[in-house]
Amino acid sequence: MDFNLTEEQRMWKNAVHDFVAREVKPQAAEYSEAEELNWPAIRKMGPMGILGTHIPEEYGGSGVDAISAAIAIEELAWGDAGTALAIAAHTGLGTAPIAMFGTDAQKEQFLPRAASGEGRLAALALTEPHAGSDLQSIRTRAEPDGDEWVINGSKMWITNAGDADYIVTLCRTNPEGGSHSMSMIIVPTDTPGLHIGAPEKKMGLGSCHSYALTYENVRVPRENLLGEEGRGLMQTLKTLDGGRISIGSLSVGIAQAAFEEAVRYAKERQTFGKPIAAHQAIQWMLADAATEIHAARLMMYYAAWLKDQGQPFTQAGAMGKLFATEMAERVTYAAIQIHGGYGYSREYPVERLYRDARLMTIGEGTSEVQRLVIARSVIGKL
Repeated sequence: MDFNLTEEQRMWKNAVHDFVAREVKPQAAEYSEAEELNWPAIRKMGPMGILGTHIPEEYGGSGVDAISAAIAIEELAWGDAGTALAIAAHTGLGTAPIAMFGTDAQKEQFLPRAASGEGRLAALALTEPHAGSDLQSIRTRAEPDGDEWVINGSKMWITNAGDADYIVTLCRTNPEGGSHSMSMIIVPTDTPGLHIGAPEKKMGLGSCHSYALTYENVRVPRENLLGEEGRGLMQTLKTLDGGRISIGSLSVGIAQAAFEEAVRYAKERQTFGKPIAAHQAIQWMLADAATEIHAARLMMYYAAWLKDQGQPFTQAGAMGKLFATEMAERVTYAAIQIHGGYGYSREYPVERLYRDARLMTIGEGTSEVQRLVIARSVIGKL
C-alpha cells in the first residue's frame, strides 16, 4: 500500500499550486466582492490542462487521472473557492458527461473548445424549482419534432449557465415516468428560447455564478441527445459520483487555506505576553483542524483512486464528500474563533472562507442525501 503521489502527480500539484498562488489567490477577495469570474486566470487554465482534466487528450484535454483532477480542484479552492467551483462544474459536470457518454461527433464539436480556454465554460442543468435532490420529479420536457427536440421547462441554481457555451440538460423524454423516462440533451446557450436569468445573490462564492433558466420551445438537433434515450438518470448518477470527489476536494482546499491563516495569525497575535499559539486551547483547535484535513484528503484520494482503478466508488465518494464538507465548516469556524473579532471582519480572509464553505454540504447532494447513499450501500436491499 503506497500513500505517496507519483512523480507526475507531484509535478502536477506543484505546477497548479504555483499557478494558483500567482494568478488566483491574490485576487480572490477582489473578484468575490465584485461577484465576477476571474476570467484572466480561467483563460490561462486551458493551456495548463486544468480545464480539460476530464477530457481525453485526443479531444484537446489533459486526460489526467482522477487523483490529479482532485488535486487541481483542491489547489484552486486553496486560492479561491468560487473559482474552484466554477472549474469543478465545468470539468466534472459540464464536460465529463460528453466525454463519458457522447458520440465522437459530439466530442469533436464541444470538447476541444471547452478544454482550450478560448471559449466559455460548460454547465449541467439538473435542479428545478420543485426538484432538487428528487431528480425523479423533474418537469422539464423534451419532445421530438422531426429532426429536433423541443424543450420546455425551468431549472434553477445552475452553476456557470450564463458563463457557458453549452448546458447539458436533464429532460423528461417519456411522460409515463420511471427510471428510464429521462435523457440528457446538449443545449448551446445561444439557442433561441433559452432564457438565462441574472446571477443569483448568494451568501458566498461571489466569483462563481448560479442561474435560473427557462426553456421556452427551445429547439436543438436530435443528434444533441447524449447517449441513448432514457438513460439520463443513470448518466446523471454516474456524473454525480465523480462530482462528489470534486466537491470533497474543494472543501479540503478551503479548509487548508483557513488552517494556514489560523496558524499564521496564532503565531503573530499576542495575549498575556505570548503568542496565542502558545495557549493550549488554540493548540487543540489547530491540532483538530490538521487531523481532520489530513483525514478528509486521504478519503478523497481514496475515492479518486478507486475511480482510477475502475472499481465502484459511490460509497467512498459519498463518505468523502460528507466528511470533507462538514469538516470544512468546522475548520473555518475554528479559524474565525482563533482570529477572534478580526475573524468577523472582511479584512481577513477567514470570513470569506467561512461563507464559501457553507455551500459544500448542500451542493452536489446535501449531507442528508450522502447519508442516504452511504446507508443504502451499507444496508443493501431490504
